Amino acid sequence: MKKILVILTFSLLTSSNLFAESFKLYQFNKWLSENGYHQYLTEEGSNNLNIKIKNKALSGTNITYHANPNRDTLIYYLWKYSYRDRSSHLNEFEPTNNSYDFKFNLIEDKFLKKQMKTKGILSYLYYQDGEVLIDELSPKERLGEFLNNDTKFYSMSMGKSVTSYILGHAICDGYIDGVDARVNDWPVIKDSIYHNQKLINFLNMNTGDQKYIDEFEDGTSKLGAYEDRDIETTMRLFFRNKNIKKSKEKYNYNGFVAQLILNYIKFKTGEDYKKLYSKVFNDKIKIKNSIRYGYTSFQEENGNGHPNIMATRFDYLRIAKAIMDDYQNDTCVGKYLKEIHKRRIPKLNQEKNEPLFGRSKSYGGQFHMDYPGLKDRIVFGMSGYGGNVILIDVENSRILVLNSLHYNNKKYKYNHKKLILDPFKKGK
Repeated sequence: MKKILVILTFSLLTSSNLFAESFKLYQFNKWLSENGYHQYLTEEGSNNLNIKIKNKALSGTNITYHANPNRDTLIYYLWKYSYRDRSSHLNEFEPTNNSYDFKFNLIEDKFLKKQMKTKGILSYLYYQDGEVLIDELSPKERLGEFLNNDTKFYSMSMGKSVTSYILGHAICDGYIDGVDARVNDWPVIKDSIYHNQKLINFLNMNTGDQKYIDEFEDGTSKLGAYEDRDIETTMRLFFRNKNIKKSKEKYNYNGFVAQLILNYIKFKTGEDYKKLYSKVFNDKIKIKNSIRYGYTSFQEENGNGHPNIMATRFDYLRIAKAIMDDYQNDTCVGKYLKEIHKRRIPKLNQEKNEPLFGRSKSYGGQFHMDYPGLKDRIVFGMSGYGGNVILIDVENSRILVLNSLHYNNKKYKYNHKKLILDPFKKGK
């Protein structure tokens, strides 16, 4: 009987997943039609692309690390990441002020152009000493026909670092005492291993939760789909148990801690959160396009904020420049950035589990730090799924923003040394 129930449950889940994917394909075809990509459509309205969605490699929201999809499949996932309707879990934040305008002094990088013809790189921006020196989009024949400066790129991991930057402003505006403040006034996490820990532990992802969250083990979490739940639900399901004990504090990269930080900011700022968000993105960063930021479909008081983000390539660069400017000008937020750099912790060989483009030795305040070959450089790094990278050399005024759709150790492995590390080591 149990075997029959398991088979029925699996069949229902499989059917549900197939239906969901079929509906997404319908939406994808509609998007192709509405945006003039008729060469990819049949007379009946379906697409003529050789999209290969099979087994675990390509059936979910993301392209898994080991997959080697063809160009047609990449087009489909580019739509999934950047263009499909995400209004059910992303809010839209519109700019209100004049945006920051960059100066350009463009140079050609032939090696980069060659890499972009075969890899998953969508956009590459390199900024140095007040000027954008490299500005490249994927070639038209690769994926460039679907990209422009208004395209928004989705990332959860980039959102972790942006959340830290927002936290710096919340501290400087007096909502939170500082990085050593104990999180003991938030009812949502009461009676959990996170209660009464210092905020710096959350920032450095060393809260002692590695027994329950291990995203390096299988790419997910032992908590299941915590990203789809509010904090209260996750606490009730997994952490409010007398047998749940905090482990030794060590670096344990995971998305749940970033969720905790964001929702704690929202708890402490209350009705002022939107005002704080506007101060960061409009007054400080001076974004040009709207930013999309996440939430789960639950009550806000239960902690429904999610630190994912969608931004254009140049707005990512604006975020990075604002971080660099704060550090260099020694503002209050700049002092916060210096403090989290000072308080960074070693990854203790955990970096070996990370892809080469994000393999740094230390982690501090939701940023990757101490990159190989950049000894004695103060570099704040953001690394995201699919090969997305933002590096900020705060002392030498160098910034790299690389947006990528897919990365692996096979055909989609781009040259991280030449494209990422060398510009910071040598300059352009």
